[in-house]
Order: sequence, then structure tokens, then C-alpha cells
Amino acid sequence: MSTNGGTFPDARELGRRSMAAVEAKDREAWLALFADDGVVEDPIGPSPFDPEAKGHRGREGIAAFYDNVIATNDGISFEIERSYLCGNECANVGIIRTVLTGGKHVAVVRGVYTYRSNGAGKLAALRAFWEFDKVELLER
Repeated sequence: MSTNGGTFPDARELGRRSMAAVEAKDREAWLALFADDGVVEDPIGPSPFDPEAKGHRGREGIAAFYDNVIATNDGISFEIERSYLCGNECANVGIIRTVLTGGKHVAVVRGVYTYRSNGAGKLAALRAFWEFDKVELLER
């Protein structure tokens, strides 16, 4: 589905592709979704992933986020409960489950995950609203 005349995927579809690439552990497919000047803020604000709260910017910054945060886990899955597409942006409400390295624990993150399209088929921004200190750590 597209909100831009059908030429390019809309923000919801780009979000779906992002989640599918992460679940498939397909680094190159995930990185290819982003515009050259794209940004990832996951979570928004200061965190162990981004102490200065500047976001992971550009291809190099986004690739480093993938290598240092996404790829270090045994697996990630998404459960989207609701999705709202507005213009070039989509907000998904849901749960991300991350199987931590070693497979003994799962981090459960509840939040709002937004995707903004640049209008030309690429992600301009992926922003995740979740609270680091509210992550549930469960044994498998």
C-alpha cells in the first residue's frame, strides 16, 4: 500500500520490511532501506546504545547500530498490536522480543515504533519510544 501515488512503498510498508529484515538477520536488506542521511533513535534519548542521545546517523552510524545492537543478539521478533499511517509516517504500537546472546533470556520491550519515509522509497527515520528501565527480562 502506498500514500504517494503507488510509486514507492509507504512508511508502513518500509516498517514491515525493516522488521522482516531484522527477523531474518539480513543486515544488507535492512541497511538498504535507509536514506543516506537517515537516522535511527532506538530508544529515543540517552541509553547505553546512545549515551549522548544524538541518534545513529547516516549509513555508517546505522550500520554500527546494526552491528553493535541488533546483530549481537540471537534473534528478534516483533508483535505489532496497532499501526497508524499518517502522511509519510507510521507509528506502530507493539512488543519487541529479543533473545539475548546465549539464548537463556528474552528482553521484552513494549513501545511505540515510528518510521518516516523520505517520500522516495527510503526510511528517513526509525524512532523507538520505550523506557530502558522498564524492559522485562525473562528466562526462556
